Amino acid sequence: MATKDLSAYDLNSVPSAEKMKFGIVVSEWNYEVTGAMARGAVDTLKKHGALDENIQVKHVPGSFELTLGGQYFAEYTDVDAVICLGCVIQGDTKHFDFVCHGVTKGITDLNMTYNLPFIFGVLTTNNQQQAEDRAGGKLGNKGDEAAVTAIKMVALQNEMDK
Repeated sequence: MATKDLSAYDLNSVPSAEKMKFGIVVSEWNYEVTGAMARGAVDTLKKHGALDENIQVKHVPGSFELTLGGQYFAEYTDVDAVICLGCVIQGDTKHFDFVCHGVTKGITDLNMTYNLPFIFGVLTTNNQQQAEDRAGGKLGNKGDEAAVTAIKMVALQNEMDK
């Protein structure tokens, strides 16, 4: 179980996002959680200088579809990074395992295929409370963490591209 506040980070360690463009793909499943994560991601991007017009948010039905939603951002838009936000809560069947494995592999594959940062912002929790704790609750917001990761990865790619 995570014991760290997902929203806690050194503000000075994050570069300016003023000239960066972001896509955010959000799962509609468990939207009370993923919507809070999306709001956290957008707020964090803006806090670090991202402009409204450089943040696009799109929705997909579930976490499994995040991979294709991310691919659409890579193929049809001009973004520097894609933040993938979802929430899969353990149930009584193996469905949890299949979805978690598929979305993890899918997002990893997107990173390698497109040479573009695709950020894994998917909660995989045992219950609803754990998800809420990580979507603006007592453990912070995974959306904040995903946004900071996106900014840092774009900055790294820009640095390496020089």
